[in-house]
Amino acid sequence: MSKHIQKHDMGSNVKIKDLDYNEILQQAVAEIRTNRTLVAKQINSAANSMYWNLGKLLSEKKLEEGYGSGVVKQLSVDLKSEFPDMGLSPRNLWNMKRFYERYYQQNTKLLQSVAVLPWGHNLLLLDKIKTIEEVMFYANEAVVKGWSRDLLLNAIKMDSYSRVTNQLKTHNFDTALPEISAEYANEVFKSSYNLGFLGITEPVKELELEKRLIAKIRAFVLELGKGFSFIGNQYRLEYNNKEYFVDMLFFHRGLRSLVAIELKIGSFKAEYVGKMNLYLSLLDKLEKGESENQSIGIILCADKDHLDVEIALQDINKPIGVAEYQLLLPKEELQTLVLNEIRTTENEGEFE
Repeated sequence: MSKHIQKHDMGSNVKIKDLDYNEILQQAVAEIRTNRTLVAKQINSAANSMYWNLGKLLSEKKLEEGYGSGVVKQLSVDLKSEFPDMGLSPRNLWNMKRFYERYYQQNTKLLQSVAVLPWGHNLLLLDKIKTIEEVMFYANEAVVKGWSRDLLLNAIKMDSYSRVTNQLKTHNFDTALPEISAEYANEVFKSSYNLGFLGITEPVKELELEKRLIAKIRAFVLELGKGFSFIGNQYRLEYNNKEYFVDMLFFHRGLRSLVAIELKIGSFKAEYVGKMNLYLSLLDKLEKGESENQSIGIILCADKDHLDVEIALQDINKPIGVAEYQLLLPKEELQTLVLNEIRTTENEGEFE
């Protein structure tokens, strides 16, 4: 007999199954998280709007560091006396001027991205990033994935922009999906994923990698990107008296497709495509809803060769992509560099 949770409503007993209650709980948590995010964005947007206008004022008055330093120092003193808790140091006033001058001629999409970022994130982008294209990439990633300041710093130090923009796409979406779906899938799926949040420092087996990903599934979903919902791991499929198990199964709301992910600890092998092709056929036959699009497969491996992937996918009609993963955090030089940056920032503080 299944367990029930007793609830009282207007004096009568209402029984709610565990499954139903879990759904209520998950929806409530999602509602709170969504609104907390929206509130944070509204607060950031309001603060950045104020910083923008102060920066515009300094820029239009043509104040420059050097001959204008006295004016800005006095302005800081007077503003601090009126608003002591707002971080209106001379350094930060100059940062507001930099903020305005960097973006005032840029497109609306970029302005919307930087507007909702916390001020500390924007300072990182001002200090560390040179080109507008890179700013657009990091700002968008930070917004979509909810990166903290430390995660943004980590991504910049790893040069995530170059890795994403320079890598070849290794999939057959253009031939296996309708044109509109293929374009969307090209945007959704990446050729490389960073699993550094797992903190793996020594070789692991595939089941251990899967176990760790499940334990940190929220972080993994954030890395996959917007629109993914986790369904389960070792997802069982039965056909013709045989059992098959998909490592990880997701659903993507925008694509309206089931997404199967197979984890491989070594380099890509052509045989992985045949196995994924079978899984996708079974998912389409047994699990796909009437209103849903065909299932998509991602083979996530430690390393891949573009030509090997290309020939393996050549005659496959199911949409399959091959992506690499990185376990970057254990690299001692990177860790030391990032930690030193974090400590320096913490010691200096966001504002003077």
